[in-house]
Amino acid sequence: MAVPRLIVFDLDFTLWDCGGVWCDCLSPPFRVNDRRIEDRTGRRVRLYDDVHEILNHCDDHAISIALASRTQQPEWARELLGHLDVTHRFAFAEIYPSSKLRHFAALREASGYAYEEMLFFDDEMRNIDEVSRLGVTSIYVRDGMTADLFHGSLGQFAETRSEQ
Repeated sequence: MAVPRLIVFDLDFTLWDCGGVWCDCLSPPFRVNDRRIEDRTGRRVRLYDDVHEILNHCDDHAISIALASRTQQPEWARELLGHLDVTHRFAFAEIYPSSKLRHFAALREASGYAYEEMLFFDDEMRNIDEVSRLGVTSIYVRDGMTADLFHGSLGQFAETRSEQ
């Protein structure tokens, strides 16, 4: 069964929820109290429930993971990743305001993996459409990452690759 060499995740509404807004709409400074992260207005930032399980699966199967986030506040996103204690989980991180095409060109260059070896998750259809045209298997995330979506997508990746 074909397995992706690199799995790429978007952040907002894909790996995390920032109180119902994008992370660049938050109001720092961020407060961390007893593993609860909030911005100045009390908006809570949290990873979706299955994210740790998904990241563990990638680690257990030696699958590299990366981030591709088009945010206007990359420093805030990186700070939140640190508060959530997941920064070290990602081999590559393209977090800046730009096209996902630029993010993926940088990921291909940094990782050495072909687009066809990548699996991508994002909550915006425009990004799914754009990145799919590169040859990346791209999966639409409707309501945050779930283990069911993730494992089903691994199957879809394998099926797509066996047809080629």
